[in-house]
Order: sequence, then structure tokens, then C-alpha cells
Amino acid sequence: MRQIFLDTETTGLEHKFGHRIIEIAGVEMRNRRLTHRHFHRYLNPEREIDAGALSVHGISREFLLDKPRFAEIAAEFLEFVRGAELVIHNAAFDVGFLNAELALLDMAPMDTVCPGVLDTLRMAKDLHPGKKNNLNALCERYGVDNSHRTLHGALLDAEILAEVYLAMTRGQESLIIDLGDDSGGRLDVAGTVSSTGPRRAQQVRRASPEELAQHQQVLTAIEDVSKGKCLWLQAETGC
Repeated sequence: MRQIFLDTETTGLEHKFGHRIIEIAGVEMRNRRLTHRHFHRYLNPEREIDAGALSVHGISREFLLDKPRFAEIAAEFLEFVRGAELVIHNAAFDVGFLNAELALLDMAPMDTVCPGVLDTLRMAKDLHPGKKNNLNALCERYGVDNSHRTLHGALLDAEILAEVYLAMTRGQESLIIDLGDDSGGRLDVAGTVSSTGPRRAQQVRRASPEELAQHQQVLTAIEDVSKGKCLWLQAETGC
């Protein structure tokens, strides 16, 4: 499976009020392994940036003046994501902005390019109802290092989201087993290394004499009712 972990930064919160994308980034994953291929661009929005948005991402209007417009990178971006499942935290926000940008160019929306979108915010709310499920909270919950994340940045957030997603879904994806893994670790059903050490010994609990006696009584009763055809009793006596 090919997935693209995607994030955007914008001039404000509402594309319907004319706000635009100023940064877009995606990192590629195939079969739960990052490929180290990524797409990252800063964009000139040709408008001012809201003070609230600036305080979140720290990207100034002056910094973006010499950057390309979305129209100049649209074809390259669509080629990068084409055919992949998009994985986005709060997907409605980013997809809404992307579709708005594409509409300005009279281009088809994202669902004609990508087969599906997975919203990790919705997934996190299902897994952890009533708790904080922003990216920082999920990093803390799953032990993902985000100490280098002081401001929002599309590429960094996409990379962190990929790590969080792997932690959230470990052992819960499709039955993909990578027989070529040579890491010495144990593979779970999703094909990810879950431990590099030996398996913990399983505790064996023996039946008590009282439990064995009760078990024998049940088998004897079955033997009587079945007229000598209790398979469990035959197995135990070797008959």
C-alpha cells in the first residue's frame, strides 16, 4: 500500500473567505515503511497572512514573496500524490484548502486523484474518546519525539504524523508479513518490528485437584449419555 502523509499551512482558517495555502508537504510510505521520498514547497499566497495563523506557523508574507504560486507546482504535486491514500490529521481542513486551490485552476478535486483519505484525528478520537488528540498530545501518548517542534511546519508535521500513525496502528493493519526482514526483531501481523529481544515466557497455570475431579465428573456424565462415545474420555484413557 502506498500512503502519503500530508500537511499544509495556510494564511488563515477558512478557504471560503479567500485564504490560501502557503506551505505544503507530503512524505511517502509503502507497506508501513518510509521511502524517504517527500514533496515540500513554500507558496506565495498573493495575500496577507492573518496574525493568528502567523503565530502558529511563523511564516511571514515577506518570506513568501519570491516563492512559486500554487499554479506553478500543482502538476508536480498531483503527480507525487496520484494513486496514494492520503493520511492527514484533521483531513477536512487540508483537503478543503487543496480543493479550493484546484478549483481556482479549474482542476478536478483531490478525490479524482487519490483513492481515499484517512483522517488520523477521527481515528484518534475513536481510540481515545474524551482526551486531547492533537499531534502534540498523540506524540506524548505514543512516545514520539517532537522536541524539535516549536512551531507548526508542514514537512516536520507530516514526518511526525507518519511516526504517530505507525504507533497508533501497530498490529492493527492488514496481514502483511515481510519475510525479508533481517533486523532480528519479531514481526507482528502488520509486518513491523515490535521487539528485538526474546519473547517473555508464558505462565502456565495447572488445574487444581478439585478442578480435575469436576472435569472427570463431566466427562463421565457425557460418557453415560452418549453410551460410551465420549471422545474426550477416550483420548485421556488412550482408547
